[in-house]
Amino acid sequence: MGNRNRSLLGRFVALIRGNLLGWMRDREERSPRAVYEQAIQERTRHYAELKRAVAGILYTRNKLEGEIDELRHALTRTHEDIRGAVRRADDEAALALVHRKHALAGELERAEQEVERIRTEAEEAKGNLVRFREEIRHLEREKVRMLATLANAKARRRIEEALDGFSLEGEMRALESVREYVARVQTEGHLDAEVDDGGLESRIKAIRADARDEAARQELAEIKRRLRPTVLNAQSGAMEIPVANVPVQAPATG
Repeated sequence: MGNRNRSLLGRFVALIRGNLLGWMRDREERSPRAVYEQAIQERTRHYAELKRAVAGILYTRNKLEGEIDELRHALTRTHEDIRGAVRRADDEAALALVHRKHALAGELERAEQEVERIRTEAEEAKGNLVRFREEIRHLEREKVRMLATLANAKARRRIEEALDGFSLEGEMRALESVREYVARVQTEGHLDAEVDDGGLESRIKAIRADARDEAARQELAEIKRRLRPTVLNAQSGAMEIPVANVPVQAPATG
């Protein structure tokens, strides 16, 4: 029974964790700027901590290097003191100085080993510090680039959605319908001419044209009839030759 309860509890915890991770992932996808800024802030915080640690290591290194310099100076003075004690034949002082020299030499060796180890740690720490700084700068550049890419992609998607919203498909269908209707009406007009009861309409048009021509000819004949007497009188007057008064001479006699 206890194992079953633990199993149910584990499944419940896994479900809650999965839902929480899904919710967080959705929030992160909707706020990429916040995700980048959070990552940059986190690395900046670690960078500050690492920087303090490196500063501590460098301080220890510098302190040890200062102590080593002091030990070397002390060791040099001890050598000189030993020679001075020997010259004065002060064996007791010379012996004590020899013991001091050995102690200083041991401290110097330990200090040099320690400072060498700290120098190695300092170099590694400085390398990590430089990498952290470069990573922060890389993230800042990536944030600008990715946000610009995202903004551009969103703009393209809005343009595509706008173009889809202003689709001309309906208008094109309406135009095609109107064109089809006009063509159909035109075809119907041609069809009326083709099935005109064997050309009855055409014959009627010809008859009416002949009637108009006959009426025109009759009107022209009437005009000529009215004008005929005037024309004849003018022509007859032009044919008469007037006789001049010429004196008549008597014939001559032989």
